[in-house]
Amino acid sequence: MAEAATGTFTFSEEWFDAHGTRCAARVYRPTSDCAGRRPVVVMAHGFGAVRALRLYAYAERFAAAGFVVVVFDYRGFGDSEGEPRQVLSVRMQHQDWRAALNYARTLDGVDSQKVVAWGTSFAGGHVITIAGQGEPLAAIIAQVPHVSGPAAVRSTGLKAALKVAVPALRDQVGSWLGRDPVLVDSVNLPGRPGMMTTPDAHPGMLRLLHESGLSEGAYPQTVAARIALSIGAYSPGRWAARVRCPALVQIVAHDAITPRPVAEAAAARIPHSTVKIYDGGHFDPYVGPLFETVIADQLDFLIRHTAPPPA
Repeated sequence: MAEAATGTFTFSEEWFDAHGTRCAARVYRPTSDCAGRRPVVVMAHGFGAVRALRLYAYAERFAAAGFVVVVFDYRGFGDSEGEPRQVLSVRMQHQDWRAALNYARTLDGVDSQKVVAWGTSFAGGHVITIAGQGEPLAAIIAQVPHVSGPAAVRSTGLKAALKVAVPALRDQVGSWLGRDPVLVDSVNLPGRPGMMTTPDAHPGMLRLLHESGLSEGAYPQTVAARIALSIGAYSPGRWAARVRCPALVQIVAHDAITPRPVAEAAAARIPHSTVKIYDGGHFDPYVGPLFETVIADQLDFLIRHTAPPPA
């Protein structure tokens, strides 16, 4: 267990079990004493991404404000174990989320009744789904969430979808035959094969890498192509009306990947939702200058709904 510290928090590299596979979790703890158990925020990234891509920046701010934070990678991605690598399964990622939440509830000094699920992009859809399916949560934060499979396919465009259709079919058939995954880029330039090829996608990912202190190739930026065959059927917005806990839904006005109108419609169906809309694109909330506004709204929401005990 490697451990590091700053003036306001410590963090350690831990593991939890998800259906027999170890998932990597970085656990942040505030250094200040407090009068009771602390709320905990559980975090994971979006489509094919890893926790090292700017999620630590959010976690550090939450920990400095008095929250315990668990930031994890899905099975087969990033620092987590699991074979084959880079296979994105919605069902498995939901399992990983539930395992991570259960793990967070067992941590020393954590209030098991104040567990928050924080997800961005594809994981924003995950937290809406699992909350709607009855996971006991104090609150959720869904940043630029994926809410509609058909809308995601439309935003991709027919030509871009056709470029991944053949490798997706090859990968699906290969999976039935026990072959290695056929990989495609998670993000690529417009006109090239990839799952996200909007004009802002490739430069947005490059900026995320730079702001995270990572170089291209630090982590694989690929996914098994078979996900292209099922993403259109995954619509977390269908669960929105069943979310019973408070929800912060953060939307950007010019989102080419998760269109604003469908995100607003889904957020409106959540009974206890706080909706924030910002000027910018899908990748802007992670970095400055928008990051400061986004994180301030998240902290305000967390403190209002799961206030940490006083120091």
